[in-house]
Amino acid sequence: MSLTDRAWLRALLERHGFTFSKAMGQNFLVNPSVCPRMAELGGAAPGVGVLEIGPGIGVLTAELARRADRVVCIELDPRLPPILAETLAGFDNVEIVLGDVMEVDLAALLAEHFAGMPVVVCANLPYYITTPILMRLLESRLPIEAITVMVQKEAAARLCAAPGERECGAISAAIAYYAEPRVLFGVSAGSFMPAPKVDSAVIRLDLRQTPPVFPADEHRMFALVRGAFAQRRKTALNALSSATGIGKEKLAEAFAAAGVDPTVRAERLTLAQFAALSDAVGEQAGENGGKG
Repeated sequence: MSLTDRAWLRALLERHGFTFSKAMGQNFLVNPSVCPRMAELGGAAPGVGVLEIGPGIGVLTAELARRADRVVCIELDPRLPPILAETLAGFDNVEIVLGDVMEVDLAALLAEHFAGMPVVVCANLPYYITTPILMRLLESRLPIEAITVMVQKEAAARLCAAPGERECGAISAAIAYYAEPRVLFGVSAGSFMPAPKVDSAVIRLDLRQTPPVFPADEHRMFALVRGAFAQRRKTALNALSSATGIGKEKLAEAFAAAGVDPTVRAERLTLAQFAALSDAVGEQAGENGGKG
């Protein structure tokens, strides 16, 4: 049995009556060189627990299980556990949890399965829900050390973009607040079954122990980030005035207090400048009573 043998896999899926679901973004990774590399760079190792999201038919899962002490997979599709029971029959350190990663109590799951172990996330994420999954993992402030995921190539550029880069957006700022991101390597469309229409890339997010900035109100800072990028071709002042409803004159005072150029565009602003601007806006409104 070879989990990367396409003929064998087609026969397996046919025997189980399985058909690919476009709605679930099912493209199973079958390139024999990608998964070992992804598992290694993702931190799967002795003494480590790995959370995988969307194991598919278990190609990456098997590589994780060969290296880590324990692997727990969250799978949404109820048709896949019987297939995984067959493809992963040789491993006693893998558990499949049937459920939606956006609804599962992740903190409880980690406490139950990985008590006392360092934990990493490693997954080939469905493209249509990449950002919501990543933000749920990050905003939940789970006890995980790193997140290594396969995403669409263009998404990888956005997720890992630094301020000043063309691809930088609101999601880039959010990722940079919670983690240190980097692109590990590219993956061609032909590495999947069925092949998607776009190429992919593997990225790794190393979670920060403490954030790089400390705004008085975290929620307000990210509201300003979203507002600034909502109309990114405008100056930050004009974009934020439209997004927040704050008059330009009043907002200009906040920019001055924060030491931020009002004519700059959103992608040029650093997290430190967004934090300073957020605090200045809060001071104007008399709302800065403590850390958010």
